[in-house]
Amino acid sequence: MFQNLKHNKYFRTVIFLAAIFSLQACHNKVKSPKGGIDIISNVYIGASKNPENRKTFLVSKLNYSGDSILELIPETGFPEMIRERNFILDSLYFTMGEDNILLSEVQKKRKPGIVFKKTWGAIFTNQNIINYRNRRNLSDTILFGKKYRRFEINSPWNYTRYYIFPTDTILPYNIYKEAAEDYGGRIERIDAYNKKQDVFVSMQLIPRRNWDDEARDFFRFNHFAQRRK
Repeated sequence: MFQNLKHNKYFRTVIFLAAIFSLQACHNKVKSPKGGIDIISNVYIGASKNPENRKTFLVSKLNYSGDSILELIPETGFPEMIRERNFILDSLYFTMGEDNILLSEVQKKRKPGIVFKKTWGAIFTNQNIINYRNRRNLSDTILFGKKYRRFEINSPWNYTRYYIFPTDTILPYNIYKEAAEDYGGRIERIDAYNKKQDVFVSMQLIPRRNWDDEARDFFRFNHFAQRRK
């Protein structure tokens, strides 16, 4: 069932739902200086008939130092293998090779892309949630030891539920900035059900304090090279 998933419409839906970001500015909040975030998605095809028919994807591994982001995009089905590396700063990104570790050289030799046009891994957007004004607030809940605020949006075609973790700490990116600000936190989970296709997609953002090993080497090396100038 899932062998050719990355080539069909279901996988594209997973990626889109699982990684919609908007750039985040700092307004009188605590800014996280460094860390990472894993974007993980579970997809259920024929969800109402076979809830065990699930596939899990590690969509993107974002590592940040200040406003600089190193994105590691795993190979589909092989999360230990990295298929693409992107350096992201403000509204630009640079696609890097495996041996491109000196950032100044990457910026000289690689043509930057507009981050809002990036179509793989973590996808950035300025748009807000569709039908956001028609949302309905739900009671708070606890998942994995964390308390979340929630709201839902129900339409004839889709049902979506959003989970917001209350916090004053912001990251260099956020999911759906307007909603996050309205609820005083950051969206860390989205559950979406496509009623027509009977496809359920669950996305999770998992923040972490530590960098991936590759990101640690990248940031430390470039920090050292910058100090040598």
